[in-house]
Amino acid sequence: MDALMKWYRVVSTLQWTDPADLKRDFPSASLIDGHRVVFNIKGNAYRLLVYVQYKQPWMKQGTVFIKRVMTHAEYDKLDMNDIHYEG
Repeated sequence: MDALMKWYRVVSTLQWTDPADLKRDFPSASLIDGHRVVFNIKGNAYRLLVYVQYKQPWMKQGTVFIKRVMTHAEYDKLDMNDIHYEG
């Protein structure tokens, strides 16, 4: 999927220290809580659920963990309270 690879290439060049940094770069992203974020992919045809470990002063870099890629219809059926990062 070209749109997902484009998102990956952009995100891999960024370092976010907090949700405000992320929203600056991706204003349409939906913040579920402090670390879980949903990105719109390919004109909102797909939703990408990720867990963001924001960069802290003692860290070399932050990390984005992809939890789930789904269609918009699949996302609408999902209860976000049931999905957490277990890492």
